[in-house]
Amino acid sequence: MGKPLIYEILEKPASSSVIGICSLIWYLIQKRGIGYADVGLSYEAVMEGGQYWRIITSAFSHISVVHLVFNMSALWSLGAVEQLGHLGLGVEYYLHYTIVLVVLSGLLVLGIYHMMIQRFKVEYFRRVTAVGYSCVVFGWMTILAAKQPSSKLNLFGILSLPISFAPFESLIFTSIMVPQASFIGHLSGIIVGYSIAWGLIHGMNNYWAITMLGWIVLVFVFSLKRTGSMELRFIEIEPVTDPSLPSVGVVSSRIGRVDVLPGRGVADFV
Repeated sequence: MGKPLIYEILEKPASSSVIGICSLIWYLIQKRGIGYADVGLSYEAVMEGGQYWRIITSAFSHISVVHLVFNMSALWSLGAVEQLGHLGLGVEYYLHYTIVLVVLSGLLVLGIYHMMIQRFKVEYFRRVTAVGYSCVVFGWMTILAAKQPSSKLNLFGILSLPISFAPFESLIFTSIMVPQASFIGHLSGIIVGYSIAWGLIHGMNNYWAITMLGWIVLVFVFSLKRTGSMELRFIEIEPVTDPSLPSVGVVSSRIGRVDVLPGRGVADFV
């Protein structure tokens, strides 16, 4: 017999907390009828509309229950990182670099969209919208593959993959089996994951984690206020608008990290 669930939760406090947060957000989204375009990441909304808060909301939001279960099942297995303190990982490492993965993978997605729009003139990526924790999941999958290649990734308790191949196996599998899966989102998580595992991104400690978290909260709150997405009476920011620019609207839907072209309902899960 395996360990009782309560003991496993205590051994994986950070990943268990993230699973709880994502599940609660999914419940609230379902209860309030929120669509991916309301919380998702899109180039148009973030880079042109100044809605920087979407980098955070998109990561923790899921619309489809299948998407949520898949991501949380993988995340639960990847919680093994928290138990590898002897390898320089552990709970603190997990918390520090989860912050990095959330922010940098989201920024990298936007950077790739920018290149596709400006360099290759693919306007599709201007309005495509993404939601889901998959960027972070793929990031941790990659880090664990580099740090502990003998590990296994268990999905749903029935599928076990060698962790050393899991990032690219999962990338190919999801791209084939789920056409709406965001290849760019998953690939961004893998790139940031390898950057962390190979030491290209390093030096995170409690000071930098708290400092980074503080800036995230400030940008999140002020961008919410500035874009009128939330009423924050204790913050007053003078609105700046240019009447010559077209307004940006959102189209609500109920599909799951997603890429959407308004008017066509095209969506990609991440």
